[in-house]
Amino acid sequence: MALEKKCESGGSRYRRWTYPIFLQVVFVFFYAVAAGDEEDSGFESIFDGKTLHGWSAPDMRYWSVRDGSITAESSEMLPCKRNQFLVWQLGSLDDFILRLKFRITGPPSANSGIQFRSQIADDGHALGYQADIDRAGTYLGLLYDEHGRGVLAKRGEKTIIDPEGKRETIRLEGQQAKVDLNDWNDYEIIACGPHITLKLNGITSAEVIDEERTQRDLSGKLALQIHSGPSMTIQFKDIRLKRMPLCGGRKKVVLLAGAPSHASGAHEFNAGVKLLAKRLRSLDSLAVASYHDGGWPKDPTALQNADGLVVYADGLGSHPLNGHFEEIDRKTREGMGLMCMHYAVHVEPGVAGNFFQRWIGGFYESGFSTNPHWIARIEPNAEHPVTKSQSMVDIDDEWYFSIRFPEDTSVTPLIQAVPDKQARLKNGYPPVNYPHIQAADGKKETLMWGLERSDGGRGIGFTGGHWHRNWAYDQQRNAVLAGIVWVAGAELPKHGISSAPVSQQELNAHLDPKRPLREIQLPENAE
Repeated sequence: MALEKKCESGGSRYRRWTYPIFLQVVFVFFYAVAAGDEEDSGFESIFDGKTLHGWSAPDMRYWSVRDGSITAESSEMLPCKRNQFLVWQLGSLDDFILRLKFRITGPPSANSGIQFRSQIADDGHALGYQADIDRAGTYLGLLYDEHGRGVLAKRGEKTIIDPEGKRETIRLEGQQAKVDLNDWNDYEIIACGPHITLKLNGITSAEVIDEERTQRDLSGKLALQIHSGPSMTIQFKDIRLKRMPLCGGRKKVVLLAGAPSHASGAHEFNAGVKLLAKRLRSLDSLAVASYHDGGWPKDPTALQNADGLVVYADGLGSHPLNGHFEEIDRKTREGMGLMCMHYAVHVEPGVAGNFFQRWIGGFYESGFSTNPHWIARIEPNAEHPVTKSQSMVDIDDEWYFSIRFPEDTSVTPLIQAVPDKQARLKNGYPPVNYPHIQAADGKKETLMWGLERSDGGRGIGFTGGHWHRNWAYDQQRNAVLAGIVWVAGAELPKHGISSAPVSQQELNAHLDPKRPLREIQLPENAE
């Protein structure tokens, strides 16, 4: 009995003194885990550790996957006589954080690097920013401009480059990181507008603020390099990417082109997106990314920093957003704008329709809406920033109307037209009777509309865009471009969008490989 009391007493003392310590240890452990989770939040792996899916180079003989790493190797049997680059094909980089591990073996002159925001030449050479790597450690950790301005900041330096290219360089405070070139090391690249930071093993190795507008790149490709020279091996693994909201007040818009459909000249989603993206990229207020993966982007980071999403694609069962409604709803509730064009406004009523009414204000509903081909005298809304600078014009297209808007909608018509009797008599898809459409004879119908949502985001539906040739109409093209800018929350020019004219050559560029492939002519009445 005495022994039991002693044990109870001892146990009591143990609990009294160690329980708070135990709680502190648990708290510290879970705090560290939570902090680690927060630090890693949003990072997506862009290398699967097994294959080179999503990566390619003009000469793949140098590249393989070994021990879970992207491996580039040159040898006496396969010498590297010119720099080789393995390019990530699934997206382009704008503002981001990239983390990876690297290991380099070979003689001291062995050299490699990580290209980012780079432009890819016709021969596969990557031009632009490079986070340098070398076996000797001479260039490791510095920022280099490949085939450009050369070294921008050495290891341990911060360089500020003004708009005219004048440089000011200062030393970074603190010690540089220790690097074991016989083992794996961590590389981190942070790009925020003109501000670029390189880190080796968690310590800043170089920093550049690049304001030289004629030389800097704010977006471009990611690529891995094996440098010409001696026999060597460079390996990369644990490659993870996270996109960041754009710095400097710019907005990011993502354009999604759907899979090919219809005959040549119709539903040319890829060619249409490229034509529009080319003009959007001329605006300083906007960063543009476009994807043509036949549906949802294969880039797992595609929408991370998107301020606006534009979908130009087929609808119903082929809609690119199918299977991603929850993600889109989360993004829109965070303020992302959404614009759907032509068939992409057509979804099933119920879950999809309810989402579309919340996201963009309305949708095409089979049996209620109609899609005749007709010549619409489009009338722009002179009071709205998207269409205030546009003029009236006659455009022959498959203009949808009788869109399903909720009764309490706050949708604003942007483009309207009055269908003639023939347009109201034509059946839609699927063919049904439309007494409510015929009864509205003489009424203006909404062909493009805008919505300002309570979450702060914006939505637009545009029903034209069936015929690719109609992008040659300034009125249609500029209204849609202005709509994209507005949806992304970017600032519109005071007098609206006035984009470069479209030539017949451009109309016929990037068409889907349909058979027979028909040459597209400029509309006779296009300005």
